[in-house]
Amino acid sequence: MLADLEKKLGYHYKNLHLLRHALTHSSCSSSVNENYERLEFLGDRVLGLAVATMLCKAFPREAEGSLAQRHTALVCKEAVAEVARHLELDKYLFAANEEIRTNENVLCDVGEALIASIYKDGGFDEAFAFVERNWADLIDKRTAPPKDAKTSLQEVAHIKGWNMPVYKQVRREGSEHEPTFYIAVNVGGLEAVGSGRSKKAAEQHAAAKILDSLGEKYVNSSGS
Repeated sequence: MLADLEKKLGYHYKNLHLLRHALTHSSCSSSVNENYERLEFLGDRVLGLAVATMLCKAFPREAEGSLAQRHTALVCKEAVAEVARHLELDKYLFAANEEIRTNENVLCDVGEALIASIYKDGGFDEAFAFVERNWADLIDKRTAPPKDAKTSLQEVAHIKGWNMPVYKQVRREGSEHEPTFYIAVNVGGLEAVGSGRSKKAAEQHAAAKILDSLGEKYVNSSGS
């Protein structure tokens, strides 16, 4: 079974256990040395570096802000899950039930874990080659960079003739090391409160709520 997946991936493992490790959900093993959770953590970082490298090459004259917006769109949960579905990773996932296999969060996690398994087995060059093969089609050089929720809300306000959105912290909870911020945004007579581990994340969440209520599109910048 795993040999078939290796063909799909275009990569042959020296240590096949790493591939099995990347495909094992915590519902089948609670051990951090057997399920994919630690690999997911590593794979997220490897993916971020690989995509950043691709973007700098693809858009040599683009400013940092635009590159950052493209990067967010390419490493977000939806993008990683899309690649995972294309590779049919759900069919190879070791999980307790079918509902887990089709969960978008799980597909994103296993996609990142897979990248880490290739990185650990063959090094960054092999991991980069895998990302390049599977993310290249997601990079559209012809379009403008996607916009995050705050930027999109500001543009909507401008188009509608509203004053610019105003953000205000309403409260903070949690410890000093693990705080949760709550930020309210007011624009065009609308108000929403967002939360996040940072003020920036809470502002993005609040803006996203307003955009959702208006049916407007934006890039989810909460990451994977």
